[in-house]
Amino acid sequence: MAGSGDLQELTELVADLLGAPATLEDRDFHLVAYAAHGGAIDPVRMDSILNRRATDEVRDRFERYGIARATGPVRIPADPAAGVLGRLCLPVRWRSVTYGYLWLLDDEGRIGDDLLARAAPLAERAGLLMARQSRERADLGWQLADLLSAHAEVRASAAAALGEVLDPPLVVAVLRTLDDEPQPLNPWLLPRSVLTTTWERDHVLAIPLDVSTTETIVARARRLLEERGSGPVAAGLSDPCADLAAVREGWQRARVAARVANGGTRAWAELGALRLLRLSDGESLAQTVLTPGISRFLEPRHADLARTALAYLDHAGSVHATAGALNIHRQTLYHRLRRIEEVTGLVLADGRDRLTLHLALTLAPHLNR
Repeated sequence: MAGSGDLQELTELVADLLGAPATLEDRDFHLVAYAAHGGAIDPVRMDSILNRRATDEVRDRFERYGIARATGPVRIPADPAAGVLGRLCLPVRWRSVTYGYLWLLDDEGRIGDDLLARAAPLAERAGLLMARQSRERADLGWQLADLLSAHAEVRASAAAALGEVLDPPLVVAVLRTLDDEPQPLNPWLLPRSVLTTTWERDHVLAIPLDVSTTETIVARARRLLEERGSGPVAAGLSDPCADLAAVREGWQRARVAARVANGGTRAWAELGALRLLRLSDGESLAQTVLTPGISRFLEPRHADLARTALAYLDHAGSVHATAGALNIHRQTLYHRLRRIEEVTGLVLADGRDRLTLHLALTLAPHLNR
């Protein structure tokens, strides 16, 4: 028996005992561990190892053999036309719940009942460990959610509980989908030091800075959500949180970044004036920057004028640079600028009016998100 209780070690023990290549996958067919034994391999095993998961086609094929409900080994016949070898599936269960599958390549049917009986305790041990890890990750997810609470005493209790698990500095990532009730990400597919939870329709990840690059982990999480069919996924990143007490603020900053990401990934550090979205709720901020004239100006019928105004302000009021960027004649630009002043009631020669209009044009697209 694996003294350390490690799933990789258990998988290697099963491979050695049964004399066959072994793969351990969770119940969603994502790779947990694998062990080589000889040179036998087929496309299914290769894809699982290289891509860290089996395809939906493979999952549907194998589940037709009843592996999700099986309480003992299930033999899957070969498919010579597809180059798929015969294999054995040992359901990894604990207390009548299937947590994953141990796969053994056995194209020649050499693994008999006696060997399978000796492997059964190892599969059961793997079930216990996967059940325990699943419960521990779920508990940590709830504690991460408590770090985001509006109640200081709840956050303090969560910080004390996570103090030995989550090591600052860390980055908070927020992933937003169109799902009204987002389902948590599969924790097996993220590094063990990364915690994840769902909170107020956000997928929230706490990523220590000492793991592989934050961008790589966020890209993986976005891909998992997209594969789930959650539609477009926007992601936002906080600046580094020096301690667990800063995680709630990090989450709120990451939310703002996700809010303006437009289906991509944005970081708080690069938002510029858009950071103002964090300082106030959308209604009061709208009342501050959207004067009656500006609100009228932002109506769809003035879209060309709004684009002209934004280009003019982005180029610091340079007529030459703005006309070049818009590919229009200077006289055309002068005419549009006069129309902008007429519609908005602002004077573009006044620095305060220019600032008001620039903020409105920058923030308005995000105020109702």
